[in-house]
Amino acid sequence: MNAHPVVTGLGVVAPNGLGLEEYWAATLAGRSGIGRITRFDPSDYPSRLAGEIGGFAARDHLPSRLLPQTDRMTQLALVSADWSLQDAGVDPAELPDYAAGVITASHSGGFEFGQNELKALWSKGGRYVSAYQSFAWFYAVNSGQISIRHGLRGPSSVVISDQAGGLDALAQARRQVRKGISLVVAGAVDASICSWGWVAQLASGRLAAGEDAERAYLPFDAAARGHVPGEGGALLVVEDAEHARERGAGKIYGELAGHAATMDPRPGSGRAPGIERAIDGALRDAGIGPADVDVVFADAAAIPELDRTEAEAITKTFGPQGVPVTAPKTMTGRLYSGAAPLDVAAALLSIRDGVIPPTIGTSVADGYDIDLVTGGPRAARVRTALVLARGHGGFNSALVVRAADR
Repeated sequence: MNAHPVVTGLGVVAPNGLGLEEYWAATLAGRSGIGRITRFDPSDYPSRLAGEIGGFAARDHLPSRLLPQTDRMTQLALVSADWSLQDAGVDPAELPDYAAGVITASHSGGFEFGQNELKALWSKGGRYVSAYQSFAWFYAVNSGQISIRHGLRGPSSVVISDQAGGLDALAQARRQVRKGISLVVAGAVDASICSWGWVAQLASGRLAAGEDAERAYLPFDAAARGHVPGEGGALLVVEDAEHARERGAGKIYGELAGHAATMDPRPGSGRAPGIERAIDGALRDAGIGPADVDVVFADAAAIPELDRTEAEAITKTFGPQGVPVTAPKTMTGRLYSGAAPLDVAAALLSIRDGVIPPTIGTSVADGYDIDLVTGGPRAARVRTALVLARGHGGFNSALVVRAADR
């Protein structure tokens, strides 16, 4: 348990930027990737906006043999993993057997692949259903495909806790590194913007309606009425700091310093929601107090009661206006399990560059006593960041990242 898990590689696929620096430049500039859905005709649905990744052609990045056996979600994840390993300067072939693993999170699995196979089944018959359907839809498929592609035969798994899962996957990677694994590719990428996946998402009752992209996803705003979904996420190379130094890693973005996860109590129980306990637990795990945190990346559900719960937890922990809060996911949409790893990437870049990205579109409503960063990026000395994520069903997760050169 003496290992220090640090992040040495970032691979980002986001609606407002394909690749780490493209995403970061767009995020600091306040450029949104949210627009009317193009991947299917959304005219008959009440919600018609999404954060889609444009300009991605899997054939430009992956071997042709992989294309017929993978969902778009997996194709994006494979590319994100490639980029994170490249960013870390890691050649997986040079690692000993079982020294490295893959831990991802998933919200919905390969929905579009499954939709296409159901179409084949109903319109042509069972003999036209691809054998790859047996695993292409599966929640663990990203971990499996990344592991196979790079020969990463160490501990590998998948975490399913909706939006909170992205942080929980990073926390599980942190545990494995502290137990002696040299390196884990961890995080999440989700992509279920297809007509079947859309119906499933609408069933949550949490999607913003209409087509005004600038006024659709408004966390902490008086007009908050739900979120805009998106596709994408990030995969990170989580590595033992000593291993990184021994192999001559070119950079260390930061340390995964603390984590905690809680569940909300049963509705109607009268007990307090679990997000504040998750924050407290993550700070204790990191060995720090509220005054040590320089920025909070909020879950930002854009559901009034959920926004209020999160804002109250932040205010109780840090005091009124006590810490800058931001939600750059207002530019990408909520990426489900992919959202929190992308926030972690943004937090690490905030530490690197001394700047907090903005929340766009939102005006903080009366009653929220939080310092939401709006209008543009804010220059700040960022050494420690807290990232929050909550999943449908009561999952809460909090992760502390901090500069590695403290």
